[in-house]
Amino acid sequence: MLGNCLENVRKNVPLVHNITNYVTVNDVANVLLACGGSPIMSDEPEDVEDITSICGSLNINIGTLNQSSIKGMFLAGKKANELNHPVLLDPVGAGASALRTNTAVKLMDEIKFTVIRGNISEIKTLALGSGTTKGVDADVADAVTDANLDAAVKFVKDFASKTGSVIAITGAIDLVGDSEKCYVIRNGRPEMGKITGTGCQLSGMMSAFISANPDNTLEAAAASVVTMGLAGEIGWKNMQPGDGNSTYRNRIIDAIFNMDAETLNKGAKYEVR
Repeated sequence: MLGNCLENVRKNVPLVHNITNYVTVNDVANVLLACGGSPIMSDEPEDVEDITSICGSLNINIGTLNQSSIKGMFLAGKKANELNHPVLLDPVGAGASALRTNTAVKLMDEIKFTVIRGNISEIKTLALGSGTTKGVDADVADAVTDANLDAAVKFVKDFASKTGSVIAITGAIDLVGDSEKCYVIRNGRPEMGKITGTGCQLSGMMSAFISANPDNTLEAAAASVVTMGLAGEIGWKNMQPGDGNSTYRNRIIDAIFNMDAETLNKGAKYEVR
């Protein structure tokens, strides 16, 4: 059951090295603490190899790139590969600019990623090596819907087979799959889109889940997606008159902090294809 993956995070308290964007770095740290992990943030090239060596996993997020952090990503990623640590790529805004697209594609060429997590446009950009996105949000035409679900599941499995990575596509319907199996997840609230960084938070939390469940990467990645979506549902249910998106962000983090295996298993909405 997916709840076991959460219990393993709480039991093992995985240390996660995050090279993430400065818009959301504090929220990523707090979500990691809420789910039972422990965060370290470092993107300085002279620092990252030492830091990633003492951690259990590495989360690379390209949301606010600069030449120094790009260098740090490659150094940390190669060190993590050398140590056999799980590595996650969050290709924020891939397709929106040449720098983002080229950096993400080159990272994939030179680093072995355990999981690649993004929206459908970002993942399609990586699959094609090019693409267009509207900022960092998925193109409406690219949205995963019930009408195109079969094709989207096939795309996930094909790209997972090509890369050897678990592919996680998040949106109104979330898909988490490897070459053989895909979780179709329907947890979450549309209002989560009004908060900056829920995707970045999920990537940090997913890095903790795959670190704490080394023999079960696919299920661990799916469990983290369900945890975030269910926390969005619980957090929204707890909103009071006068609350806004800032309060909602905190209620989601609180819901993750209070999540247990029973709540997760009971509230999970998914099918496996």
